[in-house]
Amino acid sequence: MTIHSLVIQKLLSTNAHLGRRVAEHHFKIYACGSRNGMTIVDSDKTLICLRSACNFIGNLVRAKARFLFANTNTLCDEIIEEMTKTIGIKKDTCWRLGGYLTNSSSPRKFRGRNKKFNLGAASPPDCLVIFDTERKSSIISEAARLQIPIVGLVDSSMPWETYKKITYPIPANDSVQFVYLFCNLITKTVLYEQRKMKAALGTHDQEAMDSKVDTEEETLQVDTAYKKGKIFVLPYEALQPPSEDVSDLKLLLDKVVVLKYNGSLGTDMGLTGPKSTLELKNGITCLDLVINQIEQLNKRYGCNIPLLLANSINTHDSTVKALLRHSGKNIHSFLQSQEQVHIAEAQHQNRMCATNQFDVYLSLKNSGKFDELLSQGKEYILVLNSDNLANVVEPKILNHLVQNNIETCMEVMTAVSDEEEMQSTSHQGKYESKENLKFTDTIWVSMISIERLMLRYSLTEKYAESEFFDGASAINVPGSRYRPVEGTSHLLLYQSDLYSFDEGIPIRNPMRENPVDPMIELGPEFAHVDDFHRRFKSMPSIVELERLKVIGDVWFGSGVTLKGTVIILSSPYVKIVVPDGTVLENKVIYRQGDIPASQ
Repeated sequence: MTIHSLVIQKLLSTNAHLGRRVAEHHFKIYACGSRNGMTIVDSDKTLICLRSACNFIGNLVRAKARFLFANTNTLCDEIIEEMTKTIGIKKDTCWRLGGYLTNSSSPRKFRGRNKKFNLGAASPPDCLVIFDTERKSSIISEAARLQIPIVGLVDSSMPWETYKKITYPIPANDSVQFVYLFCNLITKTVLYEQRKMKAALGTHDQEAMDSKVDTEEETLQVDTAYKKGKIFVLPYEALQPPSEDVSDLKLLLDKVVVLKYNGSLGTDMGLTGPKSTLELKNGITCLDLVINQIEQLNKRYGCNIPLLLANSINTHDSTVKALLRHSGKNIHSFLQSQEQVHIAEAQHQNRMCATNQFDVYLSLKNSGKFDELLSQGKEYILVLNSDNLANVVEPKILNHLVQNNIETCMEVMTAVSDEEEMQSTSHQGKYESKENLKFTDTIWVSMISIERLMLRYSLTEKYAESEFFDGASAINVPGSRYRPVEGTSHLLLYQSDLYSFDEGIPIRNPMRENPVDPMIELGPEFAHVDDFHRRFKSMPSIVELERLKVIGDVWFGSGVTLKGTVIILSSPYVKIVVPDGTVLENKVIYRQGDIPASQ
């Protein structure tokens, strides 16, 4: 029996599908017929509405919103009281007083009630949740007047005037069993979001967190951080390492899927094929490295990490040919959808992620691959937006996400030098401006959050990227997690003696004392790969190089060694040739005569 069937069976056991009488016209969208004059509610529609309502409540919990729960059925009082106690939200029964929200009664009368019942200020909630909507139309009218969103159970006999004021209607019989089920879902949703916020804040002190979560000061701090374009960043060093047991690591790694964007042709480097097929060294391409890294993990731990390649029309055929050398491996290619997705917001809330990921997820869903991966127990997708040569799957990060139920997490680097980053000893997370962060084009996404997004899109046919990234956190990763190939300057690093490749992972030459890679700037004459290889007879030795800048018509012989800071600036129409075996150390060269004679 599938999970969906089990959920529907649970709904049926609560009599949620039994309406009171023939449905009103506006309720017929939730009905699947009638029997003996009784409306039968479509349980699938009830399930969809439950998911939407819980998702809305979860979003409000993240925003530290205030909730008001209204109920007049005494049989459900104990259930609701237990729920409010568990989630840490005060149960307020003052709504039973007429005009509690709007103060529509006489001010003098309300002040008298305030004195008698010792009420606080009538501060309106951010959300009203009603369990017996039909019997509390007065508070619904008050909330609607104040434009307070309402989540409520709706029945087939509810009049249109009341129904139209419910923001998130849930078509179901308000039986005690269903109210218990609904309260259970609310409890799990609130506790899940609270745990996720605690994990994002990097705190392990339960009592300290509980004492802070209700304070207005912290709420203001978090809200202000989001408004100012900040994101909570946790240092990589603060993450707890996963278990060293091989069986535990296998179970952990079996939860992840690697999705690589493969739509770039690399025309800026003079390539005619996919940029991922660029040869790095000894016939190994960028794509080969990613595949080799994943395969090594699969062999070492006995896990099954699939690789998904999201190709464009321009790269698909060439990629399929390149994959012939990797036949028999768990690699799947698919075409990104060419249909335009409706964007609900004019501007992206998260400027660090320019690629429209939803378009790729939609293609994955339509192909049936997404549901297949869910059935295999996959929980997270590691999205790679660039040809990053660093180690792809990091168990330490994956373990942090799984243990703390984090849905979306970006890998970032602070906009400081590697040396300054290494000197930083702080292991505490903090809010940082996105403008001060460098996005490494690597993001971890929960498949459950993607599925929820797909469901919302199927109902509204609209998608806002902010819905996906507003709750994201970030991990400040070390430079070893980011080895991009954005141009021939990076290509020189990896084709020289500075790096070798072991099991698909770039390994820095142990002879280099400086832990930071040299800064390399090559002029436009070296921009295309063919020109780059023509101008280097063989790759120079750069183990002791700190900085290299080459502009103009410059050619390098074989066996050249570069040390310290080397700057070669050739004037227009002036050719400079660095002879075979030349050693350049801390040199600035403007003409051929500035090059010392080789010994």
